[in-house]
Amino acid sequence: MGKTISEKILSEHSGKDVKADDFVIAKVDLCLLQDGTGPLAVRQLEQLGIKKVVNPQGIAVFLDHAAPSPRKELSNDHITLRNFARKTGCYLFEIGEGVCHQIMSELFTSPGNVLVGADSHTCTGGALGAFATGMGSTDVAVAMGLGKTWFRVPQTIKIAVSGKFKPGVYAKDFMLYLIGTLGAEGATYKALEFTGEAMVSLPMSERLVISNMAVEAGAKAGIFASDRVTKAYLKQHGREEKYREIKSDKDAKFEKEINIEVDKLAPMVSLPHTIDNAKPIDKIGKVKIHQVFIGSCTNGRIEDLKLVAAIWKGRKRDPDTRVIVTPASKDVYLMAAKEGLLETFIEFGATVTTPGCGACVGVHGGILGDGENCISTSNRNFLGRMGNPKSFIYLASPATAAASAIKGEVTDPREYL
Repeated sequence: MGKTISEKILSEHSGKDVKADDFVIAKVDLCLLQDGTGPLAVRQLEQLGIKKVVNPQGIAVFLDHAAPSPRKELSNDHITLRNFARKTGCYLFEIGEGVCHQIMSELFTSPGNVLVGADSHTCTGGALGAFATGMGSTDVAVAMGLGKTWFRVPQTIKIAVSGKFKPGVYAKDFMLYLIGTLGAEGATYKALEFTGEAMVSLPMSERLVISNMAVEAGAKAGIFASDRVTKAYLKQHGREEKYREIKSDKDAKFEKEINIEVDKLAPMVSLPHTIDNAKPIDKIGKVKIHQVFIGSCTNGRIEDLKLVAAIWKGRKRDPDTRVIVTPASKDVYLMAAKEGLLETFIEFGATVTTPGCGACVGVHGGILGDGENCISTSNRNFLGRMGNPKSFIYLASPATAAASAIKGEVTDPREYL
């Protein structure tokens, strides 16, 4: 019997011929910690009496969720992580370097890797053909200390996507549609494997969006086969030698297959307070928007910022709508500066913040007021996500968010393309 990508990677890393639902102890190539959950992992290591990590060059620590720190408690957590990185010799990415998932994709993650992170959106690495997944802080602590951890090999759902994306429809719209179809728990502990002509033709920036959001359907991983797009991305970041082909066998056994014709999709919006409350934009009605957030590990890449700048160029924001732009990484920030995008943002009336998670996580940099509506390019809209349980979050693509900033209400981006 052939194998899925997940079965192949976990077989290689466990030294066994494994299939879905097997339990394995597998070698871990990469671990990530961030400032929200990382301090707990460090304390767990201390409680376990583990003073060294097995592979410091495979561990990266990020100060991205509260960066710069808004409170003394979080500043002290930053100190904990800085000391841990200094003591163990692992990588440390200071405030301003960017979101962990973006930097892991740029600098570390390669096809065939096993990547675990104390952050649920670690699944972003699946876009590069890695088995990448979020775990609890204790599990990641063990993975750092022992160089391996346990997994149940997930069943895989094949998502076969045909056709071509229409203008104004992006990977974000596709994922909002898919999660709206599956439900927020519809793929719990499954691997979603994306294939078909619409997926093969996607650039890496869009694949990263899709893998990033797999966990929003409950998935353990969201994986693409590696191909020429993967190879080109690795080359762009000076890691071409890390390329290897990895794909499912033709006779691999999938739990089920879901077929989607992408050319039938319209721009989508997820309404408060669940991501699977997703509707085509022409079904939304008039919704006043008080804040627009462009950024996060989902949609803070240079391709997103270029799209937003093209829509905003020569236009002004609605005077009653404030706008926040947060580049996903320092490199994205620098590219935006060199290409004149920052000038466009500032002239439009936006606030550009330090690279990182920005307003998404709700601890700083854009906490909403009571009764306010935000349209956000991030990946979550549960009650209180952006720091106030009396506010409302609408999720959409960068194009829809940009168009909404002009009118001050949820707006179809196709009016401005």
